[in-house]
Amino acid sequence: MSASSKRRRATSPSSSVSGGGDLDDSSSTPGSGRKRRRISNVSPVDTIAVCHELFNAVRDHKDAQGRQLCEVFQRVPKRRNQPDYYEAVSQPIDMTKILYKLKSEDYNDVEQLTADFQLMFNNAKSFYKSDTEEYQAACKLWEVYLQTRNEFVQPGDGDEDDEDGDDMMDNPGMSNEDETPTGNLKELFEQLLEALVSHADPSGRLVSELFQKLPSKVHYPDYYAIIKEPIDLRTIAQRIQIGYYKSVNAMAKDIDLMAKNAKTYNEPGSQVFKDANTIKKVFIQRKTELEHAEPTKSSLRIRNRRSGQGDQLSGVSVALHYGSESEDDPVLSGSVCYDEGESEAESQSSSMEMSNPIFQLYEAVRGARNNQGQVFSEPFQQLPSRREYPDYYQQIKQPIALQQIRAKMKNCEYENVEQMEADLTLMFENAKRYNMPNSSIYKRAFRLQQILQAKKRTLVRRDDEEGDSILSSDAGSIKRKSHKKNVKKNRMKTLYAAVIEAREAVTNRRLCDLFMVKPSKKDYPDYYKVILEPMDLKTIEHSIHTERYVSEDALMEDMRLMFRNARHYNEEGSQVYNDADILEKILKEKRKEMGPFPEEEDLVSPKLKLRKIGVSPKKSKYLTPLQQRLNELYDAVRNFTDRRGRRLSTIFLRLPSRSELPDYYATIKRPIDMERLRSHMASGRYQDVEAMVEEFSLMFNNACIYNEPESLIYRDALVLHRVLLGTRKQQEGGEDSGPPNVGHLVRELIRNLFVSVMGHQDEEGRCYSDSLAEIPAVDPAAPERPPLNFDVIRVNVERGHYRRLDLFQEHMFEVLEKGRRLHRTDSEIFEDAVELQQFFIKIRDELCKNGEILQSSSLIYTSKHLHSDVEQEKREKIPKEIEEDRLKAEEEKQENKEGVKAEDLQGESGQSDPESERVYTQECSFENITYHVGDFVYVEPSEVNLKPHIVCIERLWEDKAGGKWLYGCWFYRPSETFHLATRKFLEKEVFKSDYYNKVSLGKVLGKCVVLCVKDYFKMQPEGYRAEDVYICESRYAARNKSFKKVKIMAVPVSSVKLVPREVPLPVVRVASMFAKPDYDKLTISYAGSGSAIDKEREDVPIEMSGADPGCQHYEQLHYNKMWFKVGDCVYIQSHGLSKPRVARLEKLWVQNGTTFFFGPIFIHPEETEHEPTKMFYKREVFLSQLEETLPITCVTGKCMVSSFKDYLSCRPTEVSEEDVLLCESRYIDTEKQMKKFKGLKRFSYSSKVVEDEIYYFRKLIVPQKEASPLLDKKINELEVKLADIEDGDDDLEDMDDDDEAPQTPSMPQMQTPLANDMDTLPYTPQSTPKVKGMSKKEGAKRKINMSGYILFSSEMRAVIKARHPDFSFGELSRLVGTEWRNLEATKKADYEERAAKIVDQQERDRPPQKQASPRAGMMGAYGQPYMPMQGPHEGLLSVATMLPHHAGGPLLPHHHLQQGMPGYPGMLHQGTMAAGMNGMAGSPTQGNFMQQPGMFSPGPHAPPPYPGQGSPSHLQPTTPMFVAPPPKTQRVLHSEAYLKYIEGLNSESTSVSKWDQTLKAQRRDAHMTKEQESRLPAHWLKSKGAHTTMADALWRLRNLMLRDSLNICQGYNL
Repeated sequence: MSASSKRRRATSPSSSVSGGGDLDDSSSTPGSGRKRRRISNVSPVDTIAVCHELFNAVRDHKDAQGRQLCEVFQRVPKRRNQPDYYEAVSQPIDMTKILYKLKSEDYNDVEQLTADFQLMFNNAKSFYKSDTEEYQAACKLWEVYLQTRNEFVQPGDGDEDDEDGDDMMDNPGMSNEDETPTGNLKELFEQLLEALVSHADPSGRLVSELFQKLPSKVHYPDYYAIIKEPIDLRTIAQRIQIGYYKSVNAMAKDIDLMAKNAKTYNEPGSQVFKDANTIKKVFIQRKTELEHAEPTKSSLRIRNRRSGQGDQLSGVSVALHYGSESEDDPVLSGSVCYDEGESEAESQSSSMEMSNPIFQLYEAVRGARNNQGQVFSEPFQQLPSRREYPDYYQQIKQPIALQQIRAKMKNCEYENVEQMEADLTLMFENAKRYNMPNSSIYKRAFRLQQILQAKKRTLVRRDDEEGDSILSSDAGSIKRKSHKKNVKKNRMKTLYAAVIEAREAVTNRRLCDLFMVKPSKKDYPDYYKVILEPMDLKTIEHSIHTERYVSEDALMEDMRLMFRNARHYNEEGSQVYNDADILEKILKEKRKEMGPFPEEEDLVSPKLKLRKIGVSPKKSKYLTPLQQRLNELYDAVRNFTDRRGRRLSTIFLRLPSRSELPDYYATIKRPIDMERLRSHMASGRYQDVEAMVEEFSLMFNNACIYNEPESLIYRDALVLHRVLLGTRKQQEGGEDSGPPNVGHLVRELIRNLFVSVMGHQDEEGRCYSDSLAEIPAVDPAAPERPPLNFDVIRVNVERGHYRRLDLFQEHMFEVLEKGRRLHRTDSEIFEDAVELQQFFIKIRDELCKNGEILQSSSLIYTSKHLHSDVEQEKREKIPKEIEEDRLKAEEEKQENKEGVKAEDLQGESGQSDPESERVYTQECSFENITYHVGDFVYVEPSEVNLKPHIVCIERLWEDKAGGKWLYGCWFYRPSETFHLATRKFLEKEVFKSDYYNKVSLGKVLGKCVVLCVKDYFKMQPEGYRAEDVYICESRYAARNKSFKKVKIMAVPVSSVKLVPREVPLPVVRVASMFAKPDYDKLTISYAGSGSAIDKEREDVPIEMSGADPGCQHYEQLHYNKMWFKVGDCVYIQSHGLSKPRVARLEKLWVQNGTTFFFGPIFIHPEETEHEPTKMFYKREVFLSQLEETLPITCVTGKCMVSSFKDYLSCRPTEVSEEDVLLCESRYIDTEKQMKKFKGLKRFSYSSKVVEDEIYYFRKLIVPQKEASPLLDKKINELEVKLADIEDGDDDLEDMDDDDEAPQTPSMPQMQTPLANDMDTLPYTPQSTPKVKGMSKKEGAKRKINMSGYILFSSEMRAVIKARHPDFSFGELSRLVGTEWRNLEATKKADYEERAAKIVDQQERDRPPQKQASPRAGMMGAYGQPYMPMQGPHEGLLSVATMLPHHAGGPLLPHHHLQQGMPGYPGMLHQGTMAAGMNGMAGSPTQGNFMQQPGMFSPGPHAPPPYPGQGSPSHLQPTTPMFVAPPPKTQRVLHSEAYLKYIEGLNSESTSVSKWDQTLKAQRRDAHMTKEQESRLPAHWLKSKGAHTTMADALWRLRNLMLRDSLNICQGYNL
């Protein structure tokens, strides 16, 4: 907004008018002289707001290129980078510091802020030159600041204002407006009240919430017996409005009374008690602030802000009518304020139209503000730009904004309020459709819709009170609607009271206590991670009073949500879980008792109802990802059909009626059907997919509990349950829902810790670890230990060999302690080792968060322990070092004496240069080169092929003979020192030595420069080449062959001028020239090639009371390359089980050289008895009642069994995820039940035992449940048992037909009938399908897997079908199951006895197990094609092409029989054929017939021989191999495979299948989908045996059948 517009508004006589009530005459008179005085020469009242505006103006100012000028002032320069800045600036300050002071409200007036900005800009001007960007930016921003400040705080108009201001000084806290004292006090009271209402604790909870309304006399009758003068914030707000308070002290007394009442009734330490103290403190603090505030005159912008806030405060005071039935929630109506951009004329016209309800409704929306004074409607003022948001106009067909609505209102296009409401609602719906639900604009639209509805209710109520219709011409209709709303509200209160008043019968405990408020985020942080939509009774009560429920169903939905949350978070069987069930039942019964509300549908429009439940009519086609997944799951279950096209879900769509099946509701406690699931989906009840899966599982479990295990409904429930889980698994195919890789996280933590320590630097950029490179890898004190230094550790870290933090810490500390032990306490290595170890501890604790992320024994060692160890080491070493120094000093003194004597002797011989004859100078010229004291020079090397020496000149003189000399200190290169080959040096580094000598200037070769570390990288000497510049950071002691860091290089001041480098040099370190090229190989060889480094452990024996003699118990023991400790879990050998059992070591001992352990056994779900629909967590185990003593030789591996809480939150670092098991229940074998327990047993260890390190996840994982391992097995069993039932009604009609079967059109009848051949048929499948055309006698000879229920079903189904011919197959099955359950126990026993007799009769009627004799004339029907059987049979190679269905069917007619006929699954093993082949020794003739393989299958329970298990009993050699064909063409049930074979025959090919490809097929080349694998005839085999999968076992069967077929052909020359 431009400055000119601000100045124009300053002269507007009515721009301070605030809407929201009747306008005060004095405030609305344009001609008032006092109202024109808008400005003052003092800072405005809202100082903080003005300061923020000034700060933002400086921060946001940009230059012509769009660059923010304040960037250079964000931070002051670092002292290390620009030390001269702090020499020029004594009080540094930057934008960051000013912003911090603003946020902490340190500025009492604008002048303090001005002083800080002026100081900041003056600092820049004093340090930077006038032509720099920083200087010019400071000047420009200071101008911007002054200009902006003048716009807010302008000079006064004259003496009259000053006098007026002086008068106002006597009335602190009041505005300078010409208002009555009552109005000033009211404003003050509202500010105090607003401070109480809006105060929130750090978690965002409003402290005043429980003080807004007095407790209910019904629920808290004792409150009014204890408290004699009850009062609440609503009462105080009412007293403010009626002018009850005449002073602030009067209001303070009521606040004190309210706090005293709360503290009297509630216990000390309770939340209400604390809130009462908080409210009292907030009131006193705000009161003090207002009393000491300067009464000032404010500029227009600040006055407008205050005006808006004043309206908002008024709204707050009215809002405190909390719970009043006759009042709406005025907070929703918002406060009405004009935008700052409105013109004077527009404001005046608005003031005149305030009586118009259409305008009031518009203003309620346009002027609504939040607690901070921000306008909600800002994004709705104008339509979006077509250029920036072209898609908006594609999605939104009727765009509209407040600008268009205001124009229509000015043109008088709105005839009533409904039309205005329709346009505003359209605007909000457009915003909600285009924007995401979590966006700010969407939330604003939702909030403004609430404000719109609340304002309209206010206008309706006002219209009813005045008796004059404002909103519509039909006032009676509005009153009728109001009456309906009151009825609806009373019904909701009745339902709410039913829940509130419910009590436990025995203890009289209120059941709703735990549902009143939401759980504390501090005490239950995981609650808000699990529950996405929290709900409590307090929120529901508030919504009822404020009429936020558009229907009674909305209230019920919130109640159900609350109860569902309680059941979802709490364990089944807990008190909260049970209370939720009871309360929900009470609520439903109460609503049923009240009866339906016939006119409820008239109260709300369908659009509002849909919006309330989360489905907008315009957005219904836009589904969220969760809704899409839920729909996919539901449709997968609902639309699933079996291979006969029957939809299995039909019986589950609706629950049976209570009149039809009353015992169902007595047996099933939580009935549910798919229609209810569908309604839950539509109402948005499911927060995730798992919630829906749980209810589906409940529905299927109910079916399995109520129906017989052999019934069809039972089988359908299992099949649909498998479909459900399969669909969910497909949905989660691409998701990574598993826990993170803990091993990788620990290795990453160790790597980060190592990198941080090795890169730790001092203030000058020197790495502390560089000096520690000298530490020898082999410890001189313990040469037998493996070598260890930082290089070895680095290789191990890079290769991921460290799996434990404590082991890594041991190795790091060993190297650092070795460095301290081998060096003096005043050496650089000692100091660096201490610094690195302290830094290691600091970074370790930060990465582990003091055990919150990684729990390890290494965290026990802290900085205090390090300080104690270092001090102890110094106490031991310092006396020895002092003695060494004394001896060394004496040696040097003796050497110096000897040197003086030598010099004296030289002087006597005339070769000396006495001091008296020397003339010392500060500079000296030699061969046109001037040398100064402090210069560095090159000196001729003492030996050939050496680099020149570097000498620092300390003295210059000329002797008597005119010779010119220098005396100085030698600086050594790294090659001139003794050091370890592992040490690394800075590039161009030299060392200040302790060697001094004199040299003739004639030996000087040139000049160079040596700089300290501080200057070398940033500065460079002027006039010197880069190769002549060196760096020195340490001194070298030749006597000790040691290095020590130089803090201050003590050399004479050099005359060399240093200038800054254009680019600072990087820190580069190079290896020593003595470095061994194969050192890294040695390091790597020590680091090893193993996958991990194990921590050293030891056997830890313990004493056990009552132990047997000769038994030694252990707490930790090593056996067979594995370490065990008490409390560990291990896999043990379990013969006959698919998964090994798990045992926990609770005792561990050695007896007679054998190691034993004792502990409980954990079993897997497949070892328990449970319904197939029960679901289990992945890798879930159960604590059994078995406790066994076993030898440790039966242990096959280690694992970890975690409780449910630990499984969600943490993992041991050394156990792979596949070996982490979950246990939350105990399995009681006697009761066949699983019961949850609190947690597993925990063990405590001695200090010698190495405990597991535990890594805690930053976010709890959510494990998902899987299907029971019995599900597929049970489904397969039922499919076999129900094979005769599944064919359905068509077969039942033919059970009593004649023996003759109708001809099949596609299968011509045999020319020669063989009616008597069925008598000799030894084919006895275990499940007998009903065969069309078969006589009862023939059917009886076929063995049925008979039971009482199957026999009853076969008899009763026909009766029920005759009664109900229109019923579907599923409904018939349900009725059959009902009849069976209602049958008396004696009759059930009779059916079971009859079934057993039928089975025995079938066994007795079975013909002798001998080979069928060939009959004459058998080949006549077949003709010539079967005569030449001498050659090999091509058709025998086509076995694999058979579909995996039950074989067995009619014979082929003459013109269809080919040599390529496939074999049948059931061909005997080669080794079992000899006994039955005698009759086939001769060549086949017309009288001999050999049945073609594939003619008949031995049935679904006739598995072939299996490798390693021998031949089944019914395939022993006594069973005939070849049987007679059936007498006529018949359709055998489940013969789809044979029908497909018939359909596949054609005249162009001699065989159906591609036998050549079948012969070449291999298992590795065959890839099947999961659907294809599910169709394999797994029932042919009892188990997969030694094979990996059932497909492998069937493939092996195929190979055996092919081999046997070929052997038959070759053995009998067929």
